[in-house]
Amino acid sequence: MKCLAIQLLVLLLAPVVSAQKPPAVLARDDGYRGIWYANQPSKDEYRYKYSGGFATYPQQQLPQAIYAKEVNKTFFCYGGRTREKNELLHMVSYLDHTTGTVPRPAILLNKKTDDAHDNPTLMLDDAGHVWVFSAAHGTARPSWIHRSTKPWSVDEFEEILETNFSYTHPWWMPGKGFLFLHTRYSAGRGLFSMTSADGRAWSQPRSLAHIGMGDYQLTWRLGQRLASVFDYHPKPVGLNERSNIYYMETDDFGGTWRTVGGAVLEIPLTESANPALVLDSRAEKQLVYLKDLNFDNTGKPVVLFLTATGYESGPKHGPRTWFTMRWTGTEWVRRPFTTSDHNYDHGSLHIEPDGLWRIVAPTDPGPQPWTAGGEMVMWTSRDEGATWSKAKMLTHDSLRNHTYARRPVNAHPGFYTFWADGHTLEPAESRLYFTDREGSQVWRLPESMSGNSAPPEPAW
Repeated sequence: MKCLAIQLLVLLLAPVVSAQKPPAVLARDDGYRGIWYANQPSKDEYRYKYSGGFATYPQQQLPQAIYAKEVNKTFFCYGGRTREKNELLHMVSYLDHTTGTVPRPAILLNKKTDDAHDNPTLMLDDAGHVWVFSAAHGTARPSWIHRSTKPWSVDEFEEILETNFSYTHPWWMPGKGFLFLHTRYSAGRGLFSMTSADGRAWSQPRSLAHIGMGDYQLTWRLGQRLASVFDYHPKPVGLNERSNIYYMETDDFGGTWRTVGGAVLEIPLTESANPALVLDSRAEKQLVYLKDLNFDNTGKPVVLFLTATGYESGPKHGPRTWFTMRWTGTEWVRRPFTTSDHNYDHGSLHIEPDGLWRIVAPTDPGPQPWTAGGEMVMWTSRDEGATWSKAKMLTHDSLRNHTYARRPVNAHPGFYTFWADGHTLEPAESRLYFTDREGSQVWRLPESMSGNSAPPEPAW
């Protein structure tokens, strides 16, 4: 029996090794179209808890774009669809900043669902290979890891691993390999990590946090530091009562996790009162919707989030209040930013080397008010979020709401934030957009292409 126990322990601790399959040249679509998705019908005039064009959803996983200066291209992925059917395709492409064009988007796989929780994320390794992590919403469908066979290319991919994980955060730590943060479903949503030096042989999943009925997280990397900010889902309601903000980071490839002040945490975190707690929103009777995590120009973390008194759409819970929260080195300072009309108005926080803060978010009401998204606005602050100026109205007079503005890694000034639009009250077409750093122009990715490449179209 002792020998059998040892054998089982060896199997449990053994790395997850990829299976070899022949590479495949990817088919190309004839244009850029986003998935439409709706969640939790509400049986009122707002139709759903949230809905719309969700090609760049959800906020609980990233990154979806990364700039590679070696080839002057921004690689990105998104949740697409066929022209005939609202069925989720995992798409990968790039903007060539030298030519100002995009190729026909490459179809990596068909997820055979319309669930935008299954959207992909991507990362580049030190050699320039494009890695795509295809998530699953829960355990009903598989997840995949794919790798481009050539650096800086989206033409041909090999399947590395078929398994199951959700809400993916694949971070390549320079010189070390992947530190892959993600979620696994078991009695809720638990946060886990895996590591791999080459993306092929993976460590077993390590539990990081599972508080109440689970957690949602955002992550970001600065050098060898990787940080996670997350909430928790209290019993018995769960995610519709998401609460609190926790922060932890690692600088040793996930070996040790610490508080923002440097204290070592005992992993996994399982209690709502723990040393990683940053904001006790339960005490304030507020729900928390995390939006972004970044580092300021001195290396201190900044969190962007929204609070609400309930999860339902509509004016019942009033304007939703946005905040930034910055670590000063001794304390967290929370400052109000603005208000908007829905919990799922999602935006991104850019912090530039000179200290300028920019937020791109759908903070103005759109054509379908009190539902997810709105008109996209660029805001700026020169005093660490104490005051904000509305720098640009990026969209206006739209037919459909815009939401889920996403920030690329190493964002190029010409592809600074990208997002999708979509009617929130009925299934409809969804298009993809991006803007430059100054908000001087918004471009729409071409919905129909006759050639192999085309320039994006000015949208306003």
